[in-house]
Amino acid sequence: MIVHEIVVTCSHPEVARAAVASIGGDFARRFSRDALRKNLSSGTLAAGLVRDFACKAGDRDWESLDEVTRGADMPILSGLRYILDRGMKQKREDAPSLWPSATKRSVDRCAPEWTASHPSQ
Repeated sequence: MIVHEIVVTCSHPEVARAAVASIGGDFARRFSRDALRKNLSSGTLAAGLVRDFACKAGDRDWESLDEVTRGADMPILSGLRYILDRGMKQKREDAPSLWPSATKRSVDRCAPEWTASHPSQ
């Protein structure tokens, strides 16, 4: 499943950094600049946002992620961009969680074995 692959691979900072660079363009420049403002690498910020999504996303968010990746030329990068856009919007607005209701799908990914193998940065 593509969405599982995004979460498993892009929750690692080096993989996330390479994926952000692969997205490229204005998005990658803006994201890297925002990360630097937080004294983080783009990979560390991206991996943290992916882990946050994995733990806190509601059913609607997972469905939207499935929709974004379905039929995309580069589904992993399209899905990652969706997660990062949502996460950065939340951080910029200092908004209450955009992922307000963790579901079983999210909670399963935050089980001790998940968080032990994917520690927060």
